[in-house]
Amino acid sequence: MRKALLCAGLVAACGLPGAALAETSANTIRAGNEIAQKFCGHCHAIGQEGKSAHPDAPPFRTIAAKGNVENLEEALGEGIIVGHPDMPQFQFKPGDVGALVAYLKSLSGKG
Repeated sequence: MRKALLCAGLVAACGLPGAALAETSANTIRAGNEIAQKFCGHCHAIGQEGKSAHPDAPPFRTIAAKGNVENLEEALGEGIIVGHPDMPQFQFKPGDVGALVAYLKSLSGKG
């Protein structure tokens, strides 16, 4: 997330048009979706519809609807160990964390 904010600040400082910033955001959300598919989609429903494959894994849209997905940044970066009982531990790179959080925000309409 911090990386995305830094990027947004650099874009604004350089005077690039809003379309460039929107494209950066769209690319970040797309990258977050790819990360979700790769690491989370086996158990969680990661889209706006559908049922999670794992009965204890909440759909991402439910997580996003609760709000404050930014609170997940630290857990995702340091190694998330919460969730359903048999959830594997994941530790994402900072850029991946920002992308995954951006994707979650996009599911809530607050992206």
